[in-house]
Amino acid sequence: MSNGPVAAIIREKLTAALAPERLELEDDSWRHAGHHHEGGMDARAGGESHFNLLIISPAFEGQSRLARQRAVNALLKAELSGPVHALSVKALTPGEAQAGG
Repeated sequence: MSNGPVAAIIREKLTAALAPERLELEDDSWRHAGHHHEGGMDARAGGESHFNLLIISPAFEGQSRLARQRAVNALLKAELSGPVHALSVKALTPGEAQAGG
């Protein structure tokens, strides 16, 4: 779990907009250190550039997986165009999570 400033902003935005039952945010930047990406981007020295997100929210009811991804990306537009280079999202409804989503 990441407790840095970027992670805190991500948690705040997602919590305010989606009222998740569960939100897990993992800083995965260390796995990308030294990797060069399109455009020459690399993992930031202090981390917080690559995240894995698990979010379980009733707000996702009736939405396709693509719509959920787009909703999360829209909420985090500023972060995704700035310090966050990659965000892996697993967005589930409470029912899907109970079923092993």
